[in-house]
Amino acid sequence: MTATKPLNLDHIFRVFKYTIYAVLALNILLFFQEESLATAKTFSQGINLEQIIHGFAATIDTAAWLVLLLIFELETSILDDGTLRKPKVQFSLMSLRVFSYGLIIYALYGYFNKMLMTYNVLPFAAGDLCGLVGQGYSTILTLDEYPLLDIQNCNVLTDQALLKLNGQQVIGATSDWNDIQWLAWVDVINSVTWLAVVAILEVDVWLQLRGRTLYLSKIIKPGLYSILFLAAVYWGLRGDFLDFWDAFVWLVAFIFIEMNLFQWQAETSPS
Repeated sequence: MTATKPLNLDHIFRVFKYTIYAVLALNILLFFQEESLATAKTFSQGINLEQIIHGFAATIDTAAWLVLLLIFELETSILDDGTLRKPKVQFSLMSLRVFSYGLIIYALYGYFNKMLMTYNVLPFAAGDLCGLVGQGYSTILTLDEYPLLDIQNCNVLTDQALLKLNGQQVIGATSDWNDIQWLAWVDVINSVTWLAVVAILEVDVWLQLRGRTLYLSKIIKPGLYSILFLAAVYWGLRGDFLDFWDAFVWLVAFIFIEMNLFQWQAETSPS
């Protein structure tokens, strides 16, 4: 009789971790699909190269963050310290790191401009709002969802104070615009907070390679992760499912990086 092999918990953990990373890669495609539909309404005259970051900030941001996540995975889990100290490896990782941070900061600029766009609205008055059905007008659902004006939503908007996106055929109630303005602010806050998290992680990795530890990071990072968790909750309540899901999976992914770092520190600490 053949004995059953015990479950390898480390193998199961690794499979789960890389599954999470694969889900983040899939989210890039989902954000591209969502933002493509949104830019068709918010940039109805066409989008030029300079405006791409405004329309596709989440897609570019997620792709850059995935590259950065994989760099942290290499540094904290896959490559040994001797390999990480090799000049060619350091140069390669630094080149990818600079490229990723450049896109992430560029995406933050896109989030900020997208937030400003939500304030570029003017009062809109229509004697017969439902008479505009079929003329290319869209309404607001979330920050990246603008369904076409139809009989159902025009009846909801009738007799409400309306605002229209300047230069575009996107209309919504004042409360709707307030909602997406808050969502746009959460995008900005979330992006800045993640940059603060990885700045501390960069210091952690740099010090770890020199046999040192930044104890202050253990105090600061829980607060930053709390902000990111609250942003995810807000998206779950007021935004759309993709924003909430993506934020949640990113938190799980960076918990893995923190666990990698903790194990790395434990393995190299003097006994």
